[in-house]
Amino acid sequence: MEKPVIEFKNVTKRYKLFKNDKKRLMSVFIKKIKYKEKKAVDDVSFDIMKGEAVAFFGKNGAGKSTILKIITGVTYPTQGSVKVRGRVSALLELTSGFDPELTGRENIFLKGQLMGLKDKEIKALENPIIEFAELGDYIDQPIRTYSSGMKSRLGFAINANIKPEILIVDEALSVGDASFRKKCVKKVNEIMESEGLTLLFVTHSASDAKEFCNRGIVLKNGKLMYDSDIEDAIKKYKELLT
Repeated sequence: MEKPVIEFKNVTKRYKLFKNDKKRLMSVFIKKIKYKEKKAVDDVSFDIMKGEAVAFFGKNGAGKSTILKIITGVTYPTQGSVKVRGRVSALLELTSGFDPELTGRENIFLKGQLMGLKDKEIKALENPIIEFAELGDYIDQPIRTYSSGMKSRLGFAINANIKPEILIVDEALSVGDASFRKKCVKKVNEIMESEGLTLLFVTHSASDAKEFCNRGIVLKNGKLMYDSDIEDAIKKYKELLT
């Protein structure tokens, strides 16, 4: 029997909220510093099989992005277990992981290496990434000279071109102007045509969700409220908004 590509078992994620950064720093040395505890994810379980396209719905603070960050290893659960089988490309925080002193071209190699690609693999992807990002001569300028939009374009181009087995998208399709957004949507559709690709998609747009996904998971205050086909999940999500 085929194992899920993602196993999320009884996962809880708690954050400590301090009054300010000074209190947070002091807590490293003084255990009695007061803080509030926030459950971003509360005892959530689900399995995702290879080839599924799953949309995550919920109001801001529902736990959607935290779940995706746990899956990508950006953060770790306080309780529970997570297993991920396959190469993950995450279109989450597109501008993270860049070295501001390196050029765009050099950052392609840096991020590729961080993703576990060999230099030969990165070299083969270099031109497609540069062409997709549409940065012109800026590709050989330091990242610190880029606007936030230019960094997002490069981040999307890198993550969308590494041929992932699991693709995670968190509102990243809003990158750039209308024509570039259309290009990003087309690219995601092309990636999804790859055999066996698994998609996790966070969005507030029901139409975008229906375009890409066949299953929906609805979250509220860190808890999983509903997990079903996309049409029913959208109905449940809309009920939460009323």
